[in-house]
Amino acid sequence: MTERTERSEGREGMPIRHSMTERTERSEGREGMPDQPRMTERTERSEGMPSMQPEEVEVSTEEEPLVEAPADAVAGEVVLRLTDVVKTFPGVRALDGVQLEVRAGEVHCLLGQNGAGKSTLIKVLAGVHRPDSGEVVWRGEPAAFADPQAAMRAGIATIYQELDLVDDLSVAENAFLGHEPRRLGFVRRGQMARRTRQILARLGHPEIPPGRLVRHLPAAGKQIVSMARALSHEARLIIMDEPSAVLAHDEVGNLFRIIRELTAQGIAVIYISHRMEEIREIGDRVTVLKDGRTTAASLPARDTPTRDLVARMTGRTIEYVFPRRPADDGAGAELLRVDGLTRHGEFADVSLGVRAGEIVGIAGLVGSGRSELLETIFGARRAHAGTVRLDGKALRPGSVGAAVRAGMGMAPEERKSQALLLGEPIYRNVTLATFGRYARLGFTDTGRERAEADRVAASLELRPRDVRRPVRTLSGGNQQKVVVGRWLLGDTRLLLLDEPTRGVDVGARAELYQVIRDLAARGVGVLLVSSEVPEVLGLADRVLVMREGRVVREAPAGELDENTVLDLVMAGSLMEGAPA
Repeated sequence: MTERTERSEGREGMPIRHSMTERTERSEGREGMPDQPRMTERTERSEGMPSMQPEEVEVSTEEEPLVEAPADAVAGEVVLRLTDVVKTFPGVRALDGVQLEVRAGEVHCLLGQNGAGKSTLIKVLAGVHRPDSGEVVWRGEPAAFADPQAAMRAGIATIYQELDLVDDLSVAENAFLGHEPRRLGFVRRGQMARRTRQILARLGHPEIPPGRLVRHLPAAGKQIVSMARALSHEARLIIMDEPSAVLAHDEVGNLFRIIRELTAQGIAVIYISHRMEEIREIGDRVTVLKDGRTTAASLPARDTPTRDLVARMTGRTIEYVFPRRPADDGAGAELLRVDGLTRHGEFADVSLGVRAGEIVGIAGLVGSGRSELLETIFGARRAHAGTVRLDGKALRPGSVGAAVRAGMGMAPEERKSQALLLGEPIYRNVTLATFGRYARLGFTDTGRERAEADRVAASLELRPRDVRRPVRTLSGGNQQKVVVGRWLLGDTRLLLLDEPTRGVDVGARAELYQVIRDLAARGVGVLLVSSEVPEVLGLADRVLVMREGRVVREAPAGELDENTVLDLVMAGSLMEGAPA
């Protein structure tokens, strides 16, 4: 039987068959797998139909389902119901009687401002938090998941916006982390790599090697690995928190293809996004949260007017309104001059300028080199060629300290890992770049620190306003305000913004747009990168379009439209230039 199994693995398109002994050992070695009754069910299925496990299906050239439908999945059946769920933290009532109903085979969209309770609700479903009161019914039975592993075993997989991957493990090790295939106590690495390769192929990314360290992948590649981890389990419900936030424009269509294939197999999806056009395209029903309460439940995703959804999210009617550009060109002398800047494999021969009081936007796909360009200008990466000058003075390559002293600030894309001290209070994060001014004779004037941070918090409408709270307790949008606010205290002449509104709700976006425009009005130059073309066109005075590491177009924002920009950038590719 073993010899026949090995031969079958080498023949293209042939399913892999296993002996009863091998299947039994593998089932017993997987963490949390039920014992004999589950084994009987898997054995019966293996004799008459393909297994639900994606790793037991060979990759073929024909179109195949991403996963097999759960045996008991019934389209339209309610698989999850939350009734009056309450979760309280010290001083904060994060969930205040939440109602939610999710059906098998649907995409249920969850909307709400940052701080509305979405993240807490996700963590309740994922087993990170236990509700203080209320009822969670999962597949017809009351449920209280003791930990994330229990939720995963029950069939609930979560893909967080801030990816929870281990950088120093391989793609395959991350995909099967905690439930590695084993035999006689040893991890079967070859089998794990093969299964991972099959899942990645069905996700549309066969080019990602299972053995590559996750730290060598771009942000969008890490998102794919996080999805592969969810699909390595027998998930009945997949929660996706802003899954398109780090994806290139051409990758969003692939994401939606995957979601449709999952729901066609009876799997439910909870989809969280601030992008209304995505809700319209992929969603079936919408539930809205505000201040920890359900303000609307099970609205039709395609027919409910945007103004109604926004009003239920904010309590007021607010839209994506960009501040008005100055009637005249208020920009001053050139502040930043970049000439021939190059980093091999990322971008080449980039030249650009930013004037005082001007907002310059860079549009391009993920992987086009735009974020790497900003980091190189800031000194976080060392250029292989070219120069960066601020106020006519050349900056030392690869020196963040030199850039900050010259008057440059940056809000990076990955705010949690690159910009924030999560265990420190808000005020300490706000004053981080100007900490020296609050120290004297070896002592820190904490009162002055707090007062200055409170002033910034008020100007940015930070919620909650208590600057003594740990910054990790803030929602994603309010954390972004802290990062931007840090540079309002210093003598910043040039501000670099990488995805400034990633994961930020409608109301907070409008506030951040106004902050950025106010900075420009004060004479600060702004160079920003955004995955959202309308944001670049609506906020910037001048736009540069990047493709495959080069600037292919530069024009005033008023002379470009979304279709033109997309036509220019669509030649980009997610994985091009990724390290081997």
